[in-house]
Amino acid sequence: MHTDLEDKKVAILATDGFEQSELEDTRTALEEAGADTYVISPTANSIKAWNKDGFGDTVAVDVRLQDASVDEFDALLLPGGVLNPDKLRTVHEAVDFVRGFFEAGKPVAAICHGPQMLIEAEVVHGRKLTSFQSIKTDLINAGALWTNESVVVDHGLVTAQKPADIPTFNKKMIEEFAEGIHAGQHA
Repeated sequence: MHTDLEDKKVAILATDGFEQSELEDTRTALEEAGADTYVISPTANSIKAWNKDGFGDTVAVDVRLQDASVDEFDALLLPGGVLNPDKLRTVHEAVDFVRGFFEAGKPVAAICHGPQMLIEAEVVHGRKLTSFQSIKTDLINAGALWTNESVVVDHGLVTAQKPADIPTFNKKMIEEFAEGIHAGQHA
């Protein structure tokens, strides 16, 4: 399987309250595979992580959401954290940004609570995926084929349940991002 991400640009959509390991550990894996990563946020300058039981590190925002275009990126990563997707799903531009990757057939990876953005973007109907247990019913009600597996791949969409799944999630995410456009990826 081709896993070289050189010349690939990956958008990481996040805001305050993202789960620290779900952004930092995945970003490191992407960069080690050769990708250029960019934190995209409606918040200027920096965003604050949630690290297990309290706020953690601060991460610089590379591109403000208002200045970002799906056309500039090859793939999208949606880290979880309870606060992060809950805030982002109320931002119309963030929802449109996510939907744009599906419309373009570009690969997307979402972990833990990150799939909440997929519900809001209306891209889960008929798709097989997984998530943190607490949003299982939300995904099923949105038409997703939810499964209790740690990591699921469905035509360019990679999902995982929790931070403990990051090593497998990273492997599958890199494989799907390296493959590029997926015919089965659609809005």
